[in-house]
Amino acid sequence: MLQHRVLHVIHKHKLIEKNAKLLVGVSGGPDSLVLLHVLKQLQKVMEWDLFVAHVDHMFRGEESYEDYLFVEKICKEWDLVFEGRRIDVPAYMKQTGESTQLAARKLRFEFFAELMKKYGCSTLVLGHHGDDQVETMLMRMTRGATGTARAGIPLKRPFKNGEIVRPFLAVTKADIYGYARTHSLQPRIDPSNAKNDYVRNRFRHEVLPFLKQENPLVHEQFQRFSEEIYEDEAFLYDLVLKKMDGVWLEKERGYASIQVDSILAMPKPLQRRAIQLILNYLYLDRPSSLSALHIDQLLALFLNPQPSAELHLPEGLIVEKSYHICTFRFFKRETVNYSLLLQIPGDTFLPNGYKIKAQYIEGDIPAISGNDSCIIPYSMVTFPLTVRTRHTGDRMKVKGLCGTKKIKDIFIDEKVPIFKRNDWPIVVDGMGHIIWLPGLKKSYIESESVIDESSLIYLQYKKA
Repeated sequence: MLQHRVLHVIHKHKLIEKNAKLLVGVSGGPDSLVLLHVLKQLQKVMEWDLFVAHVDHMFRGEESYEDYLFVEKICKEWDLVFEGRRIDVPAYMKQTGESTQLAARKLRFEFFAELMKKYGCSTLVLGHHGDDQVETMLMRMTRGATGTARAGIPLKRPFKNGEIVRPFLAVTKADIYGYARTHSLQPRIDPSNAKNDYVRNRFRHEVLPFLKQENPLVHEQFQRFSEEIYEDEAFLYDLVLKKMDGVWLEKERGYASIQVDSILAMPKPLQRRAIQLILNYLYLDRPSSLSALHIDQLLALFLNPQPSAELHLPEGLIVEKSYHICTFRFFKRETVNYSLLLQIPGDTFLPNGYKIKAQYIEGDIPAISGNDSCIIPYSMVTFPLTVRTRHTGDRMKVKGLCGTKKIKDIFIDEKVPIFKRNDWPIVVDGMGHIIWLPGLKKSYIESESVIDESSLIYLQYKKA
């Protein structure tokens, strides 16, 4: 019996608690109408509060408005709270340029979220069934889905402050029609479901019947496969999350940079999932056009022996590899040329998010290690000191080397990513001599003799 199967799924997967407040999405079609009827029957045992939400997307004119009136009438007859809304999705699509499915789904779920908050519902219940699951998984695998996308429709997932659950994934369309006949339900029928204009309908009418002929319980096998994928992916993502601290260099909205070698050091299955995590972070709404092909292209980019390479991903995401660093951004970085007087003493803030802190040394000379700080003897430079971006032909006399070296060659030797070179700070004195390349090299003027100087300037390069 369908009710018992649904209740078994609810208990097995802990989909809905007793005494819960449920918002049920009802279109008026067979799936959602039977779902509402089943929940209404189980209400006596589970003591649920039921609230019904219906959206008229206004795609089918008067016909879709009749769906609205039908669901409203059913709720009145069954003594259920009804909330309906007519949304002009076609007008919204013209305004935003979004696709039919994306626009309708976005506006529908905004309405659902609003109602869940209004009635204090913890769970949104939807009527997707086992045949929907088979179709979804086949469509996604055909398109080249990766990770959990291959698993199709989840039994439950977080939504706002609650969850979306789908207890009908254990039943078929035939089960639903049989239940409707048994209980004399007369659902609304959307005529567009009979047309092969949509990809899903072609899978439904041409592929699914063949699979059911081979195995009438094929939906159970796909559901088991789906649950296994979700479990396996959760385990693998937990493994890769523990390694991501060594991958991220920078993270902010619409931008990230990573250490390529840290990803390549992982086993291949974790490499793919690390890339998925990076893309999930960058894309607020993951584009449907993003597929396994793009994961393979990114891996090929990471392995490319050339020091610099670029890849363009869907929706304008640009990936740039430079040596062992890879950056992801939704915009082309514009070169910012600057020339700033160095504040001594004080902080000079730079456009790249760093600052140079300058102070006179009084007392003990600080211990210097690395190139993020520098000690300048007052008598060996011409003031004022300036921090600027590079100029064509820039050279400096590097500490410990004879002669001068091109700044361009220093950037190459130090494997500075190309996108960082144009706004890298260079400290020069009043004569234009380069005295420090923060984080990379110092000039000859910082020598062992500084211990004999009575006037010294201490510079530090750090995050602002």
